[in-house]
Amino acid sequence: MSDLVAVLVAQLPTLPPGPVWVGFSGGLDSSVLLHALASLPDARARGLGALHVCHGLHPDAPLWAEHARTVAQALGVAFQGADVTVNTIAEEGVEAAARRARYGAFDRHVPAHGVLALAHHRDDQIETVLLRLMHGAGHEGLAGMRALRPLRAEGGAWLWRPVLGQPRQRLVEYARQHGLRWIEDPANAQPDFARNRVRHGVLPALRDAFPNAEARIIDSSVRLREEAEALTHCARILLNAHLDASDGSLPITALIELPAALLRRVIGLWLNHHHLPHPPAGIWPRIVPELAQARPDATPQLAWRGVQLRRHRDRLHVLPAEACVAADWSIDWDGVAPLALPHALGTLVFDPPLSAPHAWQVRNRRGGEVIHRHGHHRSLKKLLQESDIAPWQRARLPLLFDNAGRLASIAGRWHSDAFAAWLHQHDKTLRLR
Repeated sequence: MSDLVAVLVAQLPTLPPGPVWVGFSGGLDSSVLLHALASLPDARARGLGALHVCHGLHPDAPLWAEHARTVAQALGVAFQGADVTVNTIAEEGVEAAARRARYGAFDRHVPAHGVLALAHHRDDQIETVLLRLMHGAGHEGLAGMRALRPLRAEGGAWLWRPVLGQPRQRLVEYARQHGLRWIEDPANAQPDFARNRVRHGVLPALRDAFPNAEARIIDSSVRLREEAEALTHCARILLNAHLDASDGSLPITALIELPAALLRRVIGLWLNHHHLPHPPAGIWPRIVPELAQARPDATPQLAWRGVQLRRHRDRLHVLPAEACVAADWSIDWDGVAPLALPHALGTLVFDPPLSAPHAWQVRNRRGGEVIHRHGHHRSLKKLLQESDIAPWQRARLPLLFDNAGRLASIAGRWHSDAFAAWLHQHDKTLRLR
């Protein structure tokens, strides 16, 4: 048994259950990984397959896909091909756009309980650390790629890099020993791509200047991984202790004194909890001065792609950007059946249910509304300002109007005198759930 196969044998029993799909480009690295896994009965017993993603960036891409299919069939493993479209004019660059498209295909085609095996090796890890260093990454980025991590944010499938600790030369030796044939993608030599510049220019220069450079980089990435995991552990304890389960907010007082690195990790885990993207680098240093240190009566906000971070009183709230949009809507309602409101605003229902239909209109706030409460007409704007409802939530409150166009109820929370008397007379309650 070769050293490479022994590495796979040791790791297979530690994996979550489920079929293993190799991300199979047809290049040397993935060809070695697929061949080695196919030699193991335990891997085949789980269900072993090859997933080839065709980016369509090279004229020979269809031939590469056919080569991948032929190799998989010769090994007797399942094969699946996935065509993707890469945005070649994307601001992030072709390299990053291709990676995004590839991982999108992985996410779509790897089953919910499956394991995606990728052939990243030690040399890839070193290149990744150097590239992330050039992008100003912190602990988590400089710790490099993980050998095992969830493939999707919601969990289920896993991403496995079984040869991450092996030098590429070991894969080359395996390929030659077993007479494997593989594809040589000419893009791997193009200096336009940052990774190629690191691979063919930076690393050889580092080796000449510092013979132990690669080992030192790996050692540092391991220590940084340990420190990153310790930081995450502390951040998770803080998040669990202070997260408000009812609205998902965090108290300013629990955040403002934290060291910057720990604050970033708490905020990052918080965003993960809400399934929202992390902010770009320029947003992080603005969180404390613009939000946490703002006046208590201020309602500041920071926004980035798909996200709004807001302060209300002494708490921070994070929400999808679309949750702050209050498009006009109006629904006629007879009050008999529960009314499902648009924009995920909840459901209005009478408890117990009405036995006869009535004529009401339910709509969002437009401005200038007045409600008659406690013998006086009150501005809805003033009433909401005095409430504990966050400003961005006020425009989303469902308003109930009677057949005379008078405001009868605000989200089932405040009622006009006439509507409150009607509810009491009929022994009813209006709820928003």
